[in-house]
Amino acid sequence: MPGSSGNGAVTRSTLRQQIADALRDEVLAGRLQPGQEFTVKEIAEQYGVSATPVREALVDLSAQGLLEADQHRGFHVHEYSLADFRGMIEARSLVTDGMFQALDSSHRILQELDEPRTAAAVAGVRRRGEEAQRAAAAGDLTVLIGYDLRFWRELSVLFGNPYLADFLHRLRVQTWVCTVQHLRRLTDLRGSLWSAHPAVADALYRRDTATARELLTAYNGHYLTLIEGLTAD
Repeated sequence: MPGSSGNGAVTRSTLRQQIADALRDEVLAGRLQPGQEFTVKEIAEQYGVSATPVREALVDLSAQGLLEADQHRGFHVHEYSLADFRGMIEARSLVTDGMFQALDSSHRILQELDEPRTAAAVAGVRRRGEEAQRAAAAGDLTVLIGYDLRFWRELSVLFGNPYLADFLHRLRVQTWVCTVQHLRRLTDLRGSLWSAHPAVADALYRRDTATARELLTAYNGHYLTLIEGLTAD
């Protein structure tokens, strides 16, 4: 029956996404290390599911650049270099700069910032930023990553271009995967993590893109210096 097959497809698709999200979180938490190998069977047994949604989830993560397929052996976590990190920072800067240019030039976006629904969404973005700020101050990398990803995902959605939002989200996930292995080597991250998310949200709500750019330039410089120092050790 069409209804039964449709429900099965939705269930499998949901399971596929859940497994992909869980594995991504394992990588970000440092429990799956760069270069670490695993098979579809191992992951299926770990989560107690069939091989099909696991294989689909692993293929999805490979397409996102987080995993690599090893012919006849399975998959392993992608190993990023410092040059990769610099390239990601440059790409993120180009995307966010395009967002800021749109904010400067688009009357539609400027008008929508004053609408109640959009203002409420901006307030929600700021709350994510406050949570990220608290996590950064506490040196809680896992919580910071979660709120940082939500902050930028929700902020980019406000610009009304889902392709831009998806691309920026993918870049930010890749950046965290690239850097988390180095950051987790520090035993105390308090005071080491960037925490100006609320200031970025406030600047954009004021249409002050110059300040937003300055904040993100400082952010990029901060993390480049930090990761360069850690990779040189």
